[in-house]
Amino acid sequence: MTINGQAQRADVDTRTLLLDFIRDAAKLTGTKRGCNEGKCGACTVICDGLAVKSCNMLAATADGCSVETVEGLGTLKQLHPIQEAFHKHHGLQCGFCTAGFLMIAKNLIDQGLSPDHDDIRHAIHGNICRCTGYQKIVEAISEAAQTYLPAAAE
Repeated sequence: MTINGQAQRADVDTRTLLLDFIRDAAKLTGTKRGCNEGKCGACTVICDGLAVKSCNMLAATADGCSVETVEGLGTLKQLHPIQEAFHKHHGLQCGFCTAGFLMIAKNLIDQGLSPDHDDIRHAIHGNICRCTGYQKIVEAISEAAQTYLPAAAE
């Protein structure tokens, strides 16, 4: 598979989760293991244009796929517009869930829509944050959609 534009190859057990492949084989630890049941969203990545819970997907099923993780968004020197919006609106606190929210936000915005607050709440309903109360996350995604959407539509 390709992760953040880099080819990744490894022999894995048939039971290896995509989450474990990303963290262990690709050494990308931004994707977090939360509930291990696909309920919290901390492990959300984008696989061939769809947001998926990587703890619910076998690595073997991603063979030949293009996977995006939080490490592919931006750098410390050049944050992605979604990361900038989360920072500006304080859409994170402890940070454990943040990667999953960033990826679900990117997936929503990449669809080329101009989401309103209800659309955003619907998109993030499968991601849990125990710190923020969600309003700041919704505000951050809303602003990111305003600034990032034109780039996604090109």
